[in-house]
Amino acid sequence: MNQPISWAKTQLNVDKRLIAIYCVVYFLWGLLMNWFGAAVEIAKFTYWWQVITCYILYMVPISLLLRNLPFHMQYAYGLIAMGILEFAGYGLETSYAYPNNLLDQFFGIRNFSLGMALFFALYFPVGNWVVGKIYHSIFKGK
Repeated sequence: MNQPISWAKTQLNVDKRLIAIYCVVYFLWGLLMNWFGAAVEIAKFTYWWQVITCYILYMVPISLLLRNLPFHMQYAYGLIAMGILEFAGYGLETSYAYPNNLLDQFFGIRNFSLGMALFFALYFPVGNWVVGKIYHSIFKGK
C-alpha cells in the first residue's frame, strides 16, 4: 500500500514554478472552455468559480500524477478521471447541459456525458505537453 502513495508523493513533489504554470494554463483553459460551451450552448458550469475547483484543484494534481506516462496511458487514466467528474457534475447538477445542444443532436442525448468525458480526457496528455513546453522554454537553463 505504501508503494502507490510513495509514487504519488514523488510525482507531486515538483518545482513550484511548474505548479504555477499548470494553474495559470488550466485556469485560462477552463475559463475559455466554459465561455465557449455557454456561447455555443453545449454546456457550462453553474458557477464560474467551478473552473477553479475542476481545472485547478482536480485536474492539475491528476495531470501531475500522469505527466511522465505515455500519451495513451495519460488518456486512459484521464478518461477515468473525467468520467467521474462528468458523472458527478451532471448528477449533482453543478454543470448544465443545454437542451438539444450540438452534441445531443450529433451523438444522441444518452451519449452526451460519454462524449464530454472522451473529449476532456485529452486535457491530460495535451495539457502536460503544453505546460512542459512552456516550463522548459522559460526555465530551460535554470
